[in-house]
Amino acid sequence: MKLKYSVLILLAALSLSSCKTDIDTFKQNFKLEVTNSKLKWLEDDTVEISLIDANSIQVDSVIWTQNAAPIDGASGMTLSRKLTNQPYGNLTFKATVYKNGMNHTVSTSIKRMPTTKAAIYNYSIVNTYKHDVNSYTQGLEFYGDSLYESTGQFKESDLRITNVETGETIKKISLPDNQFAEGMTIVNDKVYQLTWQSMIGYVYDLDLNKVDSFTYNQSKEGWGLTNDGNYLYKSDGTSKIWKIDPETYEELSYIEVTANDRIVSKINEMEWIDGKIYANVYTTNLIMIINPENGLVEGAINLNSITKEISNYSANENVLNGIAYDKKNDRLFITGKRWPKMFEIEIVK
Repeated sequence: MKLKYSVLILLAALSLSSCKTDIDTFKQNFKLEVTNSKLKWLEDDTVEISLIDANSIQVDSVIWTQNAAPIDGASGMTLSRKLTNQPYGNLTFKATVYKNGMNHTVSTSIKRMPTTKAAIYNYSIVNTYKHDVNSYTQGLEFYGDSLYESTGQFKESDLRITNVETGETIKKISLPDNQFAEGMTIVNDKVYQLTWQSMIGYVYDLDLNKVDSFTYNQSKEGWGLTNDGNYLYKSDGTSKIWKIDPETYEELSYIEVTANDRIVSKINEMEWIDGKIYANVYTTNLIMIINPENGLVEGAINLNSITKEISNYSANENVLNGIAYDKKNDRLFITGKRWPKMFEIEIVK
């Protein structure tokens, strides 16, 4: 009996080993290859990509994506993608291969850089208001006549409604001590707030009552948040801005913020203004004006001189971070982390 039992164990082990080998072989078999690779991709170019099946395993089906978004009509072993009107930065193509219940994803990418330089704008201060110096500002947004603010740091994070004229807090709700609040935005009477590294976001009604929560999927951190009236747009500390369904919280796709000479990382607090994304770049005094369709930096507002107005300004800590557009009165506000002032500014073109 002992011998028979040992044989059964050996056979089971060999069976498991065989399955593992099949899966490993399946995963190692496929790769993506750009068959017309070039150093510089132009607007009229077409990228050609082949799914290499090294051992002729063959597949049941293939799903292609570009920057996390499914590519309509793409399903075979090759992809031909015209670059006209496609996003800038790193275009990442993935093919998820399915065969006999197994699946595996392989990827490749190309870099597409714009030739247009961003316009550089200055500013003028229209009005100056008080701002709570204890507020580590992470998100700032008007909704109707109310100004909402998300503040960060462990044991200090909250979501609040602020009096614009006095800087006083009208109402606030605190987050757990172990969570670091980040950006926030408001759409369809719901307030969405991110946390930094907890991989969770919260949803509130306009009176700051919590009504839901959601987790991050492909993006790993929460930084800035804005919306176009239909979708949420989330930065994660990299160059990526993710488009998110506000009902299902699914991350649908992303763009990479790209200037003519570089891909711009550390995209932070954001605001949607007249069809563009205005974004703070962490530890700089620039606000980037970004095309949400392709990630192109179309302009930048130079706010270096405004830091002279801030007595406790720090290039590493109390940095510029807060953009709010009062659409009703066509006013643009900016502030920073623990700044004692909030400014209404006008962009000088």
